[in-house]
Amino acid sequence: MSFLDLENKNILVFGVANKKSVAYHIGKTLEAEGANVIYVVRSEARKEALSKKLSPSAIYVCDVEDQEEIDRLGKTVADEIKVVHGMVHSIAFANYSAGPKPFHETSKADFLQAIDVSCFSLINLSNAFKQVFSPKASVVTVSISTTRMAAENYGYMAPAKAALDSAVCFLAKSFSSFSEVRFNSVNPGLLKTSASAGIPGYLDSYLHAENLTLRKKAVATQEVANTAVFLLSERSSGINSQGIVLDAGMSINYFDSAIVKKATRPD
Repeated sequence: MSFLDLENKNILVFGVANKKSVAYHIGKTLEAEGANVIYVVRSEARKEALSKKLSPSAIYVCDVEDQEEIDRLGKTVADEIKVVHGMVHSIAFANYSAGPKPFHETSKADFLQAIDVSCFSLINLSNAFKQVFSPKASVVTVSISTTRMAAENYGYMAPAKAALDSAVCFLAKSFSSFSEVRFNSVNPGLLKTSASAGIPGYLDSYLHAENLTLRKKAVATQEVANTAVFLLSERSSGINSQGIVLDAGMSINYFDSAIVKKATRPD
């Protein structure tokens, strides 16, 4: 038996867009551990595009902005899968199509959509599946290493992630009244994903962050997946309502002598 004891456990994985997605790496790592992974993607087109990559695992479709689709998925899972031992929420969206703007110019529509997709969807999905979660199920979402760093190009997505971090705590408390279902997040530093590539100026930020890590090597998506899979297992049973930061030491290394020298004496 594997140390993680995930064999034959039913795990819902939301948020695969392509092979670079955090959710994709989590799903494939779960499969390697013998779990039954049930993927949920945003659209029929995405399901078709990913069918070969995710085969033979089941793939369902649900746009989390559509309440009817969430309700339908909840019923389908209850009818067909019966019990869910874990759920991965790796869903986020911010509309950067107009390019970077000062934070104070954020539109109400963009801000509320980011909150709806990136944060409220976790609350909504957790509620939709509460009847099929096993008594000790584990729910894991994907946040960021810090929401206290005002990166101009990241904009209103950071407040959305701050709301997500808070929602993890409130969901853990709320579910504790009738179950032992746990809620945690993995909070990585900057990653190479397709979603991050859509953030204006992301590459420069990524390279700077990599230089700030203690090992001078950025966090890999697989490292995030490994931590998420651990949190989904009962080996992490004592961890609840936490955000596990994966930043390779970046947060303690802002005054690295080489970085300071480069910034103050570039020549």
